[in-house]
Amino acid sequence: MSQEPEDIRQQRREEKLRKKRERIPKHGKNLARIYMDAILKRLKRR
Repeated sequence: MSQEPEDIRQQRREEKLRKKRERIPKHGKNLARIYMDAILKRLKRR
């Protein structure tokens, strides 16, 4: 088998993953911020 079909398949897979990630960019950032705040609050309490 030639490698071209596999390469194309992988490119399509990467594009799908990229689109999925781009759909929720703000969500991830907000979640990270919330997690950081929660951790900092716990550390400050001690």
